[in-house]
Parts: sequence; C-alpha cells; structure tokens
Amino acid sequence: MIDNRNMILAVVLSIAILLAFDMFGTKKAPQPPQGEAQKTEQAKTAQPKPGDARPAVPSAGGKIQAPATPSPAQLSPADIGKSREAFLKAGPRIRISAPRVHGSIALAGARFDDLTLVDYREGLDAKSPEIVLLIPKGADNAYFAEFGWVAGDGQPVPGDATVWTADRDILSPKTPVTLTWDNGQGLKFIRVYAIDDNFMFTVTQRVENAGTKAATLYPYGLISRRGTPKVAGFYILHEGPYGVSDGKLTEFTYKDLQEKGQVSQSGKGGWIGMTDKYWLAALVPDQQQATVHTRYVHLKDAKEDVYQVDYLNPVMTVAPGASIEVKDRLFTGAKEVKLMDAYVSALKIDRFDLAIDFGWFYFLTKPIFYALLYINEHVKNFGISILLLTVFIKLVFFPLANKSYESMSKMKKLQPEIMKLRERFPNDKAKMNEEMMALYKREKANPASGCLPILIQIPVFFALYKVLFVNIEMRHAPFYGWIKDLSAHDPTTVFNLFGLVPWAPPEYLMVGIWPILMGITMFLQQKLNPQPTDPVQAKIFLFLPIMFTFLLAQFPAGLVIYWTWNNILSMLQQWVIMRRMGIKPNEALK
Repeated sequence: MIDNRNMILAVVLSIAILLAFDMFGTKKAPQPPQGEAQKTEQAKTAQPKPGDARPAVPSAGGKIQAPATPSPAQLSPADIGKSREAFLKAGPRIRISAPRVHGSIALAGARFDDLTLVDYREGLDAKSPEIVLLIPKGADNAYFAEFGWVAGDGQPVPGDATVWTADRDILSPKTPVTLTWDNGQGLKFIRVYAIDDNFMFTVTQRVENAGTKAATLYPYGLISRRGTPKVAGFYILHEGPYGVSDGKLTEFTYKDLQEKGQVSQSGKGGWIGMTDKYWLAALVPDQQQATVHTRYVHLKDAKEDVYQVDYLNPVMTVAPGASIEVKDRLFTGAKEVKLMDAYVSALKIDRFDLAIDFGWFYFLTKPIFYALLYINEHVKNFGISILLLTVFIKLVFFPLANKSYESMSKMKKLQPEIMKLRERFPNDKAKMNEEMMALYKREKANPASGCLPILIQIPVFFALYKVLFVNIEMRHAPFYGWIKDLSAHDPTTVFNLFGLVPWAPPEYLMVGIWPILMGITMFLQQKLNPQPTDPVQAKIFLFLPIMFTFLLAQFPAGLVIYWTWNNILSMLQQWVIMRRMGIKPNEALK
C-alpha cells in the first residue's frame, strides 16, 4: 500500500503544481510599500481628471498634489474616428531611421508616438506587417511617450500642442536631432533626441535663461496608453504597468490600477513603464537623481480607460544667464534577455533585467535560457537545443535518478511477493503493512524513492515552461515539419485527422501529434514502473496519460517536445537498469 500511495501522491502533486503554476509560478503584483497606502488614499480623494496628466509639482510639505495641466491623453471630439494614418499625416514629423525601429516623432508636443519594430512581424510570414508599438494621440489604442517640464513659478513651458523647431528631418543612430522652442520670456528650451542601434532613446533637455529672473522647473516623462489591452491573463506572466524604485519591483495589472485610481511612489533610480507579453515601453530617469517621484494613473476619458505612468525629477533652478540640463531615456522595443542585461551593465539602469518576468525560479529559469541560447548559437535550432539541453540535464541528475530507478526496479521485482502478502492478509491491513515494511527492509527497497524522477523534473519543467512562454527569443522559433513556432501549441489535431478533414475543431480539441506522442511515452514509462495492485489506483494511473495529453496539448510545443524526449530518455535508463537487475523489460510492458 505504501508504495502505491507514494506513487499516487507524487503524480497528484505533479498535477496539482502544474495546474496551479499560473498562480504560483511568478511574483504576484506586490502591494504598495509601507507608507504608500496613505498616498493611495490621498490620490483617491483627488482623482485625476482627463486634463490631469503631467506629474504633479510637490507642495511645500513634500506630498504630491493632483496636477492641473492639459492632459496628453485627452481626446478631442474632432479626433474621434480618425485612423492612425490620418494622425501621422496631420502635422510635421521627424522620421526615425534606425536598424531595428521605424517610425516618426511629432513636432507638435515632440511626442514619441509612431514606432514599429523592424525585426518582428505580426505573423510567421516574413511579409506580414511589422509589430506596431507606439500609436499617435487621438487614434484608437493611442500609446505614446512625452518628456517636458512642469513650471514651479508660472513660467510658460512647452506643452503637448507646442510645435518645436528641428535642425533636421531624420533621426538615426549617427544623426541626433535637436529641437528648440522659446517661451518669449527669456527661457529657451532645447531638446536633443538620440537613438542607439537597438531600442533605447536618449533625451537630453536643456533650458537656457536669457531673462532677468530665475525660473524653477521640474523635468518629467510620461507614457500614456488609451484603452485596456488584451492580455493573456496568466499569473505566470505580468502584463501591465510596473517599475523599479529604490531597487524594488512594483507590478500592477490594469484591473489593479482601475481599482486604485492612482498610486504614487518616491525613490532613487530605477525605471517605470508598461509591458505586453513581449514588448515594453519604459521611462528611465537619470539614475543619479537622489529622489524621483513616480505615479501609476488610471482615468476615464470619453468612457474609455486611459492608463499612464510618469515620473517627476527634483526641482531645478535656472538663474539668469545660466542653464540647466537633464538626461533621461526611453526604451521602446522587444524584451530581449541579452539586450536588457547589456543595458543594465552599460547604462547602470537599476534592475532593468526584471522587465522580463522570470518569476520565482529566476535563479533557475535564466541560466536555462542562457544554456539554450548558447546551444542554439551552435545548432541554429531551438528545438534541437531543447533536446540537447534535456540530455545534459539527465546527465546532471543521473546519479540520483539512477538510484531511484534501481529502487523502482526492485519494487517491480518484488511485485509477486507483495501480491502474496495481500492474499495472506486480505482483512488485516496493519499486519500486511508490517510484513511489507519488513520485506522492503530485507530487500533494501525504498518505495518512496520512486517518486524522485518525477519530482526532480518539476522545477526544470516549470523553468523551461517559463522560458518558452515569456522569452521573445522563442517567439516564431521553428522546429521541423509542422512546428513553425515553439512558443505556440502544436497546430495539428487528431480530431480532423491531422488536417485531412476540412474542419477546424474548437481550441480544447486541438490535440496534436506531439501531445499524443507525449501521452504514449508517458503510458509506456508507467508500464515499466511498479504497478498498483489496487484496481482503483490502476485505473487512475491508466487515465493519467490521457489527462496529460489533453492538458499539455495547449502548452507550447517546445515544452511538449521536451517532456516527450525526457520520457524517452527515462525509459532508456530504466530499460538498462531493469536488464542489469534481471528483470525482462518486454514482460513489464505487457
């Protein structure tokens, strides 16, 4: 009984963890840090209006008040119904010409509001449209970023409708663009936009004072998004506003922000932005600033949800005849692991690598990803990389797994003796268990150790699942044959005879070739293990491969390929051990 109970426990535990992983496989969005609850309550009493979008100027007491400057998120009635293309033609623009991004910057407001990703397409077809990340203000699903100044003393500052003067028409990695605007009262605002070879913009703002009195200004940056994006809805993956302040990661779902209205924080360094599964728009304030005020904001405009993240740097005073300068950054692109790590190293952006949600198993998930990446650099196929990495993992755990399989083989060999004990004590379970324990001790068999092969692979399974599900490097990565995207489920299904019948089954019936192979290998592996003598337990075990086949059919194909290959390697290992111990594996499979 004990051996069967332990095996049932191991399998049930595996299933329970698998089904609950989307709840526990990553960090849940934390509550605001201590002291933020009071700020949140204050924000609720001064909810932002559609005209309240720029960061607020701190009062004398240091608390952030509700802002009252025009909102870049506000939708004009005249804009309703206009297409994205119409907005792009509506005013003067600076064209962005960079190796990895296309787009333009609106001179009205100097906004980053038009950006597509050169290397990433909407579909598998290389001719499908580029991924659109930023969208002009006023268009459907508007998504844009702005930088500027909030005046502390009533001085005129450039706003979201201010038309800047540019020194050139094209922004490229080799040709930064300088924008200028004069407020007519002695202040000249100068802004230099630069871009690297990837996805990082550098925004250098300078103010020159030719007047007779000093001016106090607060530099800010914001990202605004109109409409609630469609998200995957998995706890394993964060999609929505988030950021790092004082070295701590804060995450909010869009629903969280709808409920809170506004959350304010203060800290040093870090970043703040909004993320989709693969794409990120993030503001990076000057990392040397002592204190940066950040906000997460939700408001309603024309019955639509509008979300905003922004920051406000400390006050700067520009004396007559002097100038001030601040340098901030904007990331708009794909969350590539090596690139994010490079920005952490080169630009000293505090914990920018946390923009990729590696979850609680960060210490395991990230090394597995880098191992896959290293192998892929040589074999040029992530599917083959997964197979080779599985072999490596099996070798690492070989001594422990070998001991477990030896114990399982002993249990298989003791099955006839166990059956005799059940026949001898059909009505005395206590005596039967006592005799079974004595048998195990005499034969040096440990029924519990048979669970270890299953338990060992659970963390690796979850870590690989995370890699395949979250990392953009796996997006549209092909294997062979019909698997064109390892991050998506097997596109075939037995319910239309793998495409021979012209019928598209519902999603829950998409049980492809690889999930079926996984189920078969799981069944065969079970047959090599000690079989339950209880008929009910035996039926449960027979049902498990079927259940896992349907369950994993909706998982990334790369994960199913890993599981199938792992089963095959485990069976080979068991086969060798059973033959060495005098057990005929072919009889075990009957």
